[in-house]
Amino acid sequence: MDTPLPNAEPAPSLNTAFEKAFESVQDLPIRPDNPTLLELYALYKQATQGNVCGEKPGFYDFVGVAKYEAWEKLQGVDADTAKRRYVEIVAQLMDS
Repeated sequence: MDTPLPNAEPAPSLNTAFEKAFESVQDLPIRPDNPTLLELYALYKQATQGNVCGEKPGFYDFVGVAKYEAWEKLQGVDADTAKRRYVEIVAQLMDS
């Protein structure tokens, strides 16, 4: 059994890490490409609202359709998994 080191900071909870990652997105050194932004959007929606809901936007709403379809691809992914992946992506972006 591992015992924590004295004076070691406890690992942040997943929810805390997710909230910090969400706030950090605004301060990224470089704007991510569109596929990465769509992935972050979809992961956030899946983590906070669950499976995609509502009607798919109309054909001419290109951005709305892209967002809907990105979120739809995550159908069935649980909130914790979506939060972990979101945190990982933001951490990678912050390091670049």
